[in-house]
Amino acid sequence: MSQPQKLLITGGSGFIGSWLIRHLLAENPDCHITNLDLLTYAGNPENLRDIENDPRYRFVQGDIQDEALVNRLMREVDACVNVAAQTHVDRSISGPGVFITTNVVGTQVLLEAARNANISKFVQVSTDEVYGSIEGTAKFTEESPLEPSSPYSSSKAGADLIALSYWKTYGMPVCITRCTNNYGPNQYPEKLIPLFILNASEDKQVPVYGDGMNVRDWIHVKDHSAGVAAVLKAGKPGEVYNIGSGNEHNNMEITRLILKILGKPESLIKFVPDRPGHDRRYALDCSKVERELGWKATTSFEEGLRETVQWYLDNPQWVANVRKRERDLLANAV
Repeated sequence: MSQPQKLLITGGSGFIGSWLIRHLLAENPDCHITNLDLLTYAGNPENLRDIENDPRYRFVQGDIQDEALVNRLMREVDACVNVAAQTHVDRSISGPGVFITTNVVGTQVLLEAARNANISKFVQVSTDEVYGSIEGTAKFTEESPLEPSSPYSSSKAGADLIALSYWKTYGMPVCITRCTNNYGPNQYPEKLIPLFILNASEDKQVPVYGDGMNVRDWIHVKDHSAGVAAVLKAGKPGEVYNIGSGNEHNNMEITRLILKILGKPESLIKFVPDRPGHDRRYALDCSKVERELGWKATTSFEEGLRETVQWYLDNPQWVANVRKRERDLLANAV
């Protein structure tokens, strides 16, 4: 199967979205991409600054809940990948409302516009967190029940179910990807790995939740982008595809490795009260996407983490600009 040529990528100025856009443009010279992004705190125009003049790329600032705008853009494309989402669990706990409106209502607006435009493929980018926690050495498959724990993961599970309903009810060609924890350059600093890199590099304490034994599978964002592209190209409508790397580490292992790379003492570690509803372990069985689409993660975790640490050390201006931008957004919101 061939890759769709005219694409709408929502949330393309964020961490995962910007890497996906770069991957698609690099792999398909004939591809044309429209990036629809509201540019909230995590949507950073700098992430795609160097390609903003590429004739194959167009940026549109707007909300995925804007029906008129979404309908107009959807009529201009062959396929859509929905990466737009509110994603930070802590923020969902303190303010769940925007997670429901963006992740659930926004997804439904996109799906309805896609259905009306009769597009060839709609890929809903989701998360392994929709499955909840799993103990021991077991792994979630695409058939595992959904048992989300936080307002964030619940909103993503709701969006997944709505997307699948459009396949079952209307026959719309929908695929869902569920990915493990991403890391890599230009990730927003509130996430664990960039937060710990920046805090430790500035000799600040790194806050570890609970006992630090929560386990996640970590995938480099460039591998995730390749996985989503594979599903966009050849994923079977109505199917869910788990995307992970098999790099399971608990938070203490991650913390100690970051400190080791930076040459910082473990005395910077500060244990803080655990997050409410904090899932103990996520792990995915990704054999389906490898078997059916030939995709597999290729980046070793330690190599990827070292490159990520170095990127943040080499790009202090990017970090300063991100922090300033969030301060300005907060000030304007008051």
